[in-house]
Amino acid sequence: MSLADQKCVPCRGGVPPLEPAKVQELLGQLDAGWTVNKDGHLERTYTFPNFAKALEFVNTVGQIAEEEGHHPDLHLAWGKCKVEVWTHKINGLTESDFYLAAKADRAFASHAG
Repeated sequence: MSLADQKCVPCRGGVPPLEPAKVQELLGQLDAGWTVNKDGHLERTYTFPNFAKALEFVNTVGQIAEEEGHHPDLHLAWGKCKVEVWTHKINGLTESDFYLAAKADRAFASHAG
């Protein structure tokens, strides 16, 4: 089962963030473009031909976030959207962050197609 097919699990805190080796393993299962930023969050910038398409993507990812109960930061600008995701309760990464990232990749693929 792919990462995008997994269900995000709400974090109640008290769990350790993923170990760096596991982060790298899961990062390798995402589409190209994802990185771990200086704050230890997953991020990727998606590009679009105009503002309207970027906004449509933001709304799609927002709907996915609501369904999953896991909410990324979405940075919208003309022709692009940066998705930044981490588990706020532990200020680190969990497997659910990778599930949400993969769901954003799937949404992007459907918008691009």
